[in-house]
Formats: sequence, C-alpha cells, structure tokens
Amino acid sequence: MKTTRLEAFSDGVIAILITIMVLEFKTPEGADWAALQAPGHHLWIYVLSFVMLGIYWNNHHHMIHMTDRVNGRILWANLHLLFWLSLIPFGTAWVGDTQAAALPTALYGGILMLAGTAYYILETAIVRSQGPHSRLRAALGPDAKGILSVVMYAVAIPLTLVNPWIAVGIYVAVALIWLIPDPRIERSVHQHERS
Repeated sequence: MKTTRLEAFSDGVIAILITIMVLEFKTPEGADWAALQAPGHHLWIYVLSFVMLGIYWNNHHHMIHMTDRVNGRILWANLHLLFWLSLIPFGTAWVGDTQAAALPTALYGGILMLAGTAYYILETAIVRSQGPHSRLRAALGPDAKGILSVVMYAVAIPLTLVNPWIAVGIYVAVALIWLIPDPRIERSVHQHERS
C-alpha cells in the first residue's frame, strides 16, 4: 500500500489538533493592553505545544517520504502516535489553566514522552517493514536523538514535584533539539529526489 493516505490522514489530524488548541483561547474581557496580558499564562504553553506539533508534523513528513510502502503494523503504529498527539491540546489547556502546577505539568510531560515513544515505535515499524538496508535505517543510524528525548522527558516528569518550571525547561530543551528537521533524513530525501 502506498503512503499517501497515511500521510494525508496524519496531516489532517495534526492540523485539527492545532486548531483545537487555538480555539481554547478566550478573547480578552477588555479592550486595553492589560486585558491582553490576562491570557498570557496560556500563550507560552500554546507556543510550546504548537512547536511540538509542528516538529512532529515536519519529521513525520520526512520519515514518510523515506518509506516505500505501508502495512498494517505501520498503520497501527501511526495511529498510536496520533493518539498521544491528540492528547496534547488537553495537556496544554490544563497546564495553561493551572499556570504550570505540578500534576498538570507532569501529565503534559507524560503525554510528550509517550508521543516520543510512539514516534520511535513508528520508525521501528517502518524500518522492519523496509528491511535492514532501507533508506530510513541508513539515514537514521541508531537514533540517539529520539532515545535522548524520551529519557529527558522521563527525567523531567518527577522534577515537577521539585519545581514544575524545571520540567518545562527540559520540555523546551527537547523542542530545541528537534526544531531543525533531522538533517540525515533531509539529505537522504534530497538525494533520492535527484536520482
């Protein structure tokens, strides 16, 4: 089976998730700058979640372009990833409403950690389907960045009990690690397009 349906469905789900997050914003009560500052505690977590979803969308796009075909295992692994991504708006709203209280911030980190794990599972399913000499396997190598991200989330979650802002700092650090799409995959995609 070709990858076009999987990619189109995933793109649609991620677009809807971003829309749901922005719809959580309430318009300010007043018409001055002070009224605009009131939803500020929602804005920073929205920006982080928007960037996270953008990172997943971007890297998912590149990964699927490295995939020749999909099977049932890949489709289920992709749905597994989309499930965890679909919880990001909930986590975002709860962290924003509570101004980064410990439990909501830990839950948000758990969602991010499980989404990262699901992404790794999807990568693994694709590599297994395509074989050990697949283009994706050659481009990824051991995927230390993916494993490091999940470990960073796992470290950040219990730190919410010490100070939730330490955990938020780690979540931002993971986002910064992934902000630029994986250059190994981009190089491989460009080489394949030229040939």
